[in-house]
Amino acid sequence: MKIQKILPDEKVTVLADSRERNSPVVRHLEDSGIRVRSKQLKVGDYIASDRVGIERKQIPDFLQSITNQRIFKQLASLAESYEKPLLILEGNPELLFSENNMHPNSIRGALASLSLDYAVPILWTPDSRGTADQIQRIAYREQVKKNRELQIRVKQKSPDFARQQEFIVAGLPHISNKLSKRLLMEFKTVRRMFSSKKERFMKVDGLGEKKAKKIWELLNKEYECKE
Repeated sequence: MKIQKILPDEKVTVLADSRERNSPVVRHLEDSGIRVRSKQLKVGDYIASDRVGIERKQIPDFLQSITNQRIFKQLASLAESYEKPLLILEGNPELLFSENNMHPNSIRGALASLSLDYAVPILWTPDSRGTADQIQRIAYREQVKKNRELQIRVKQKSPDFARQQEFIVAGLPHISNKLSKRLLMEFKTVRRMFSSKKERFMKVDGLGEKKAKKIWELLNKEYECKE
């Protein structure tokens, strides 16, 4: 279904991150009548209004961002900056569990965390045109129907130290965001956790002897440069 074009008198503008400048999404947006302004954004890929910030991920990039924990940092910043943060996942959902060797439960856990812990809605689109169509309708709804303005400068909140501490701990192997919170509640500080004995880790619900041993070994093994 071809999306209806924006009329000339219905002025709608989308702000796109400069890294998205050559994306087909931008081209499709402009073809639909949207005015696209390019700017280096601190958070998000697209801004649809003063309250809607959008992160766009194609499936391979999304999976990689789970592995390196980048998606959680990106959406935490997005949620801190915008009242209505959104994540658009672009691609065939059936490929989500076949693109790499990541365990399906890790992917499901990340999706659950983003939706529940970070309160970021996830929208699926089949391709770049579908992404553009979705962004177009969001921007139209916000700017024309809701009479919202386009906010260019994002007001960052003061640092969320609790969230940053969770990010540090969640970077350890086999540690989910939920488990990172349990660890911090047990040890109180990151420093105390990193200097604790293996037996103390085993007291944390959901960790177990095997995970506790791997974490303790990682924290205490002497660094060996492979270069």
